[in-house]
Amino acid sequence: MSTNPHRDFCGRTRREFLWEAGGAFTSVALAGMLGADGFLSSQAVAADGVTPLTNPLAARPMHHAGRCKSVIFLFMYGGPSQVDTFDHKPKLYGLDGKTIDVHTKGRGGTRSQGRIVGPKWHFNKYGECGKSVSTLFPHLATCVDDMAFIHSMTADSPLHGSAMLMMNSGRILSGSPALGSWVNYGLGTENSDLPGFVVMLDKTGGPISGAKNWSSGYMPATHAGTVLRSDGVPILDLDPPADLSRKGQRKMLDRLRTLNERHQLERVNNSDLASRIHSYELAYRMQAAAPEAVELAAEPRHVRDLYGLDEPRTHDFAKKCIMARRLVERGVRFIQVYSGGNHNDANWDAHGDLVHNHELHAGNTDKPIAGLLKDLKQRGLLEETLVVWGGEFGRQPTAEYAEGTGRDHNADGFTMWMAGGGIKGGISVGETDELGNKAVDQPLHVRRLHATILHLMGLDPNALSYFHAGLDQKLVGVEGAWPIRQLLA
Repeated sequence: MSTNPHRDFCGRTRREFLWEAGGAFTSVALAGMLGADGFLSSQAVAADGVTPLTNPLAARPMHHAGRCKSVIFLFMYGGPSQVDTFDHKPKLYGLDGKTIDVHTKGRGGTRSQGRIVGPKWHFNKYGECGKSVSTLFPHLATCVDDMAFIHSMTADSPLHGSAMLMMNSGRILSGSPALGSWVNYGLGTENSDLPGFVVMLDKTGGPISGAKNWSSGYMPATHAGTVLRSDGVPILDLDPPADLSRKGQRKMLDRLRTLNERHQLERVNNSDLASRIHSYELAYRMQAAAPEAVELAAEPRHVRDLYGLDEPRTHDFAKKCIMARRLVERGVRFIQVYSGGNHNDANWDAHGDLVHNHELHAGNTDKPIAGLLKDLKQRGLLEETLVVWGGEFGRQPTAEYAEGTGRDHNADGFTMWMAGGGIKGGISVGETDELGNKAVDQPLHVRRLHATILHLMGLDPNALSYFHAGLDQKLVGVEGAWPIRQLLA
C-alpha cells in the first residue's frame, strides 16, 4: 500500500479514482448517439418499451415558416426610465418639481399624488422615421429605422423579483421554464456542440432571483440556460481537473474506441435518462467548442472599433455583444445578455440619482448595442436574428422621495424595442398618457411580447405546450396570447 495518505485506492488519489470510475459515462453517451443513428443492433427505448429514445435537443420542425433563427435578448436589469430614453413626453419639462394628482403604483405602494421629475436629457429626431430619442443614446439613435418601439408594455408586478420572472418566464412565481427554454424545447438546436440557450451576466453579478430567470422549470434540465462567462473559463465546471486533464481525455477516448455490447442501452426505464446522457455528451463536446466561440482575438480592427471593444467604458458589454453575434453565427437559438447586476446603482434601478444611474448604464451599453445591430446587418444576419431590448418594467414620472430625482418602479406602461428577424423597422406601437405613466393606447402585456417572439421563431404560441401537473402548460398561459401584428414586416 502507498505511504501517501491521499493514495488510498490502489495507488491512486481519490480524485483519480472518481474520475476514472466516472469515465464510462462517455461510452454511455456514445451508445446513445450510435443507437439513435441505427448503428447499434438494439436502440434505446422509453419506459413503454416501444417508443424510440431520441435526442431531446434534436432540431425539430417549426409550426410555420419562421422569420428568424436566433434571438438576442438584451436585458436592462433594474428598469430603465421610458420618459428619459425613448418615450418623449414634452409636458413633463414644464411640470418639473410640481406636485400633481397622479395615480402611481410601485415598490412604495399606491399613491394619488407625486412630485414630477422632468426628463434630464433632451430628445432629438433621428432617421427617416423621425423617431425622438434621448441624448442618452447617440449611437442607438442612428439605428432607429431598423427598430420597432413598443411604448405600451404592461406587466403584473412592480417588484423586481416577480417582474423579472414574468419577463423571463411569463409567470410572477418561480418554477416555470424561461422563454429561452421554450425556444430550446420547441425547436431544438442546430449546433450539437454548444447549448441552445446561453446567458451572459453583468460583471457585477447576477440579477435578483438568480438562476430562476433562466431555469427550465418543470422541463428537463437540458433546456435550461447555460451561463457563459466573457472572462476566464467560458463555462464553469466543464473541464476535468487540471492535473488530470490529459490523462482523463486519453482514457475517455480509449473507452470510446473499445465500446462493446455490454455498454449498449438495451432498455431504458427512466424517461429522464436520455436528457442526462445528452448532457454528458454535450459537456464533452463543449470543452473544445465553447472556448473557440468566445475567442475574440481574430476580430478585425473595424469590428472592435464598431462595438467599442478597446474602450474602457464599453469593453465589458462590447465583448458580450460580439460573443452574442458569434454564437448566432454558430447556430445558438437564444442568447440573453444582462446589463446591470447586483443591487442599487449597479443596475438601472434609479431610486436615488437618476442622472448618475442612467448615464452610467446607457454609456456602458449604447455603442456596443448599436455596433451589434450594425454588425449583424452588414453580415446579412439581422434579417434572421431578432434583437430585443428592455427591462422588467419602467419608471414613474414622479419622484420617489421628498428630495432627489430618483423614480420608483412602473409596470403600468413602459418601453421596449425590437429589431431584425421579421420586425418592421422605423415604427412605434402603443402610447402612454401625456406623463408617460400609464399605457392608454393598445396596452400590451408581456405575454404579447412572448407570443411575438415565438411567432417569429416559427412557433405557434398557443400550440406550443408541455404537459405538467395535469395541464398542457404554455408560456403564454392557458388564456393564450397573440403576436403584435403591427410589428411584423
